[in-house]
Amino acid sequence: MSTEEKKENIVPPTSTDAEAAAALKKAKNEAKNEEKRRAKLAKFEAKKAKLEADKKKAAETGPSEKKKKKAAKVEQPVFVNKTPEGEKKDMSEPMASAYDPRAVESAWYHWWMKQGYFEPELTEEGEIKPEGLFVVPAPPPNVTGSLHIGHALTVAIQDTLVRWNRMLGKTVLFNPGTDHAGISCQSVVEKKLWNEQKKTRHDFGREAFIEEVWKWKEKYGGRIHEQFYRLGASYDWSRAAFTMDPKLSKAVRENFVRLHQEGVIYRANRLINWCVRLNTALSNLEVDNKELAGRTLMHVPGYGADEKFEFGVLNEFAYQIQDSDERLVVATTRIETMLGDTAIAVHPEDPRYKHLHGKFAVHPFIPERRIPIVTDAIVVDMEFGTGAVKITPAHDPNDYEVGKRHNLEFINIMNDDGTYNENAGPYQGMARFHVRQKIVEDLKEKGLFVGVKENPMTVPICSKSGDIIEPIMKPQWWVNCKSMAEDAIKVVKNGELKIAPKVSEADWFRWMGNIQDWCISRQLWWGHRVPAYYVRFEGEDSTDYSDNDRWVSGQDEAAAQLQAEKKFSGKKFTLEQDPDVLDTWFSSGLWPFSLMGWPDKTDDYEKFYPASLLETGWDILFFWVARMVMLGIKLTGRVPFSEVFCHAMIRDAHGRKMSKSLGNVIDPVDVIEGITLEGLNTKLLEGNLDPREIEKAKLGQKADYPKGIPACGTDALRFALCAYTTGGRDINLDILRVEGYRKFCNKIWNATRFAMMKLGDDFKPNPDAKPTGNESLADKWILSKLNIAARDTNKALAERNFMAATSAVHQFWLYELCDVYIEIIKPICDSTDESMAKQKRAAQDTLYTCLEGGLKLMHPFMPFVTEELYQRLNRRANDKVESIVKASYPVEKEEYNFIEAQKQFDDVFEVIKTVRSLAAESNIKKDGIVYIQTHNDDTLLKLLQEQQLGMNTLCKGIKELTLLEKDQEQPKEEEFKSALGLKDKVTVHLKA
Repeated sequence: MSTEEKKENIVPPTSTDAEAAAALKKAKNEAKNEEKRRAKLAKFEAKKAKLEADKKKAAETGPSEKKKKKAAKVEQPVFVNKTPEGEKKDMSEPMASAYDPRAVESAWYHWWMKQGYFEPELTEEGEIKPEGLFVVPAPPPNVTGSLHIGHALTVAIQDTLVRWNRMLGKTVLFNPGTDHAGISCQSVVEKKLWNEQKKTRHDFGREAFIEEVWKWKEKYGGRIHEQFYRLGASYDWSRAAFTMDPKLSKAVRENFVRLHQEGVIYRANRLINWCVRLNTALSNLEVDNKELAGRTLMHVPGYGADEKFEFGVLNEFAYQIQDSDERLVVATTRIETMLGDTAIAVHPEDPRYKHLHGKFAVHPFIPERRIPIVTDAIVVDMEFGTGAVKITPAHDPNDYEVGKRHNLEFINIMNDDGTYNENAGPYQGMARFHVRQKIVEDLKEKGLFVGVKENPMTVPICSKSGDIIEPIMKPQWWVNCKSMAEDAIKVVKNGELKIAPKVSEADWFRWMGNIQDWCISRQLWWGHRVPAYYVRFEGEDSTDYSDNDRWVSGQDEAAAQLQAEKKFSGKKFTLEQDPDVLDTWFSSGLWPFSLMGWPDKTDDYEKFYPASLLETGWDILFFWVARMVMLGIKLTGRVPFSEVFCHAMIRDAHGRKMSKSLGNVIDPVDVIEGITLEGLNTKLLEGNLDPREIEKAKLGQKADYPKGIPACGTDALRFALCAYTTGGRDINLDILRVEGYRKFCNKIWNATRFAMMKLGDDFKPNPDAKPTGNESLADKWILSKLNIAARDTNKALAERNFMAATSAVHQFWLYELCDVYIEIIKPICDSTDESMAKQKRAAQDTLYTCLEGGLKLMHPFMPFVTEELYQRLNRRANDKVESIVKASYPVEKEEYNFIEAQKQFDDVFEVIKTVRSLAAESNIKKDGIVYIQTHNDDTLLKLLQEQQLGMNTLCKGIKELTLLEKDQEQPKEEEFKSALGLKDKVTVHLKA
């Protein structure tokens, strides 16, 4: 009989049969409901009996029992590290019930160091490992002080990349060091000697003073190392360098000698930035430009505390034309410099002054000086002011160029100490800003002062001392940078050097395209003394230190002597070494290759140069990075690193630049350990702030940190700083966000502790992390999520997208492993049912794999807590790795790509989220009753039925969760609140 015939012989049900079926179904439902009602009643009676028993017990014991229990609670004692330095921490003690960063972060760093984990790992043949090479020359902080939060950001970013690459199996070198910081260091020691002994460096003499600086460096230089230990920087300390070490000093001398003998370095008397307070020249990059909107009274270092001087104004005065009653009015923002005027410039096409071309004006205070009137279309704007411009070639950058164009006299009117010299006539011996005030008075007296106008202007400030910079003429050493800058532009354009973010690359092209010659002389004693010698001929009375031809250079005087004998054959002479030292950036510009032993072809130089990455703040891209690139290409023929990553500048939570006077400067150790408001106030007294600034700073601290700074720990600080790194120019640091990541550390701690309890002390993990085939849907889902986290984190770190990297790891730990997977497997891991043994073991294996993988994923960001927890895991049989530092970093695995299982569980979890959302809206926290109805989707219904145990677990506050089949009756609307979920594929009904 065919199928069609069979169908034809089926007798359709009568109406009576249909009614009977409906009645049977109704009876079944009623029986089910009655069974549920009885179960609920039994549960209610049990709860009622328990409450009665508790009341009875409370009445018998009295109210004091509770108080006794409360009194029994004692505070945890302050942690004391008992692990001997360099020894491995004892992990036999039970795991603490709560995360304490002081305990967790103790001991590990010195053990890592002693084990040599931070040293580059080579093959047995002593070669770079096949996995690759990663070298980072760490930017050397100034030896003068302690690290600030900007240094912590540098460490967080660099060390994350270093640890990640090390875990990828590469040969890794992270080379530390410190900078001698010429100006800053000398200034600190000079202040110390004056405060303690009332002596200047001149009282000691050069050699004795330098010995004092070395003593200070040895005493205080080590505290920076301690801070780096606290931050977890995995430096190879066996290679730690100092820019004044013999090896690096040799490189500095070689740099100077080569460039001098090639003519790239030359001697010239040119206009420089002079800091009166520090008594030294500065490069343009060491000068801050303060913008003034108009008239401003400013205090200048070196003057009386109550003295203030006028800036932001344009003073107009008149010059008398020689042999005429006519006067020529000029305007200036620095009226005191008129004592150095050697010309008045007018526009050649200005009809007002054509009759004055070639004539002279008379100086009102130095009558013997005739001032020519010259025509110059470049410097003069006919529409600005009077159209006449005073020219002071020896004290103004623009006027300097005019002086060269017109062959004017360059008259220096200032001594090095800021007083005026004999060229200033009656003002000789007066301080420069006192001259400013006196000249206005004297011009008024002569009837030559015309008036004063408000004038927006920029005031150049010494970034080190706060003094007003004075442009003056001095013989100095200069580097011709033009050719080197062209090479530096070329390597970025052709891709040999990558600069990120892109905005910094644009800065690079702009700066390099407009580069000026670099003044490298500094009038200091602390630093690398210029290896140049002036050749003084026998019988010569005068000297001209600006004459480039009279200088020779060499690694030492003997080498310089040979150069001089060759250059001045047959002449008798003596050599006189230049007393100046070289700009600190001239030595730190050699950092990537001087570290490795250049100019010698050492093994380190051959293996580890060029470096892989240079990471630093965007604000010193030109200060430092540009000089390393220019000098690296010039001296070694290679780009010193293949990549530059510029991090942001850290500001406070309000977006303000960090400043001691605002009280918003943050010491990273204070964030790690915590500090009270009183402690922050006390730290203000350690600086050089005046009492008024201290009070202002205290108010700022009280506003920002009314309860002080909580102890957040290194791991939370590092993670926060990486999470803040988005590629922007600024980070507005909020300590509350760092504290939030401390709570995240606590979540990781508690999750791992709980998971290890579920695994048990005798748990033996499988030899490898491959799936066994017994995994549940939830197991497959979390393995798939671990795979995604590994893929996304590796990709983000490779792209230097630190925000994305931290988000991927944070997402996995908090929202997938802790909030979902650990919760859903609780009943399975707690089960003693033999029938669930296979499922339980699969869940335990998966949990172990996720803990192991999750800790490894997190390690580059949070080195301490991950090591502590990793050491507590039972190891796989073939896992001989001693430390997580040397463990393999998780990568995407094909066997974890449970794409379909992931999609299915995601659907289940979407339904769970709908239940949770509805419960939250209805403020249902317990005893909730839920019905879930699928919309004609049997596959989805079957999936939800299979996962009902997990759904019951994750739907907190829900005591009954019923899955309705498509033809089952929906609850009455008046008793239930409903919501659609999973893209309208289900309806969730919650009893209100």
